[in-house]
Amino acid sequence: MLIDMLKETGALLEGHFLLSSGKHSDGYVQCAKLLMYPNKAEAAVRLIVDKLKDIDFDIVVGPAMGGIIVSYELGRQTGKPSIFVEREDGVMKLRRGFTLEKGQRVLIAEDVVTTGKSSYEAIKVVEDFGGEIVGIGCIVDRSSGDIKYPIYSGVKLNINTYEKEECPLCKENMPIAKPGSRKIALK
Repeated sequence: MLIDMLKETGALLEGHFLLSSGKHSDGYVQCAKLLMYPNKAEAAVRLIVDKLKDIDFDIVVGPAMGGIIVSYELGRQTGKPSIFVEREDGVMKLRRGFTLEKGQRVLIAEDVVTTGKSSYEAIKVVEDFGGEIVGIGCIVDRSSGDIKYPIYSGVKLNINTYEKEECPLCKENMPIAKPGSRKIALK
């Protein structure tokens, strides 16, 4: 069901991509294409909420950009507050008057988790405020199983990810695209 929605919205891409982590990939999930449809966003996030039934948390925190809508929708469906962290001078921070209390149980919200880079940046902010991480809720988990927190995802996808030096697409001189929001140079 979720894979069908990703395909029909044009969110599941094939090609040569530079990921936010600096790694390369032959596939990319542009969840913004799915999240632009409120009914599809609601259905996709419902799959995450179903997996959170026995998880106790107080608040949802999403890293900007990809986690904002997912965080909001997770909050809406669970009745929990939703806030986001964003980069200021290249560092994730709570801004806009958002704050966390010591001991709050926090669910991190993401659109896609690959290496967990954005999630870990958000987690650092939460932990600096004394919050406790209960896990990561995401639409797509494309990680290789090395994330140290539980992941509650709508779908698990296995998409190839390469170190730049080992990327077969680079060796074929295939043009590379950088569709995400983090500003890094194409390599």
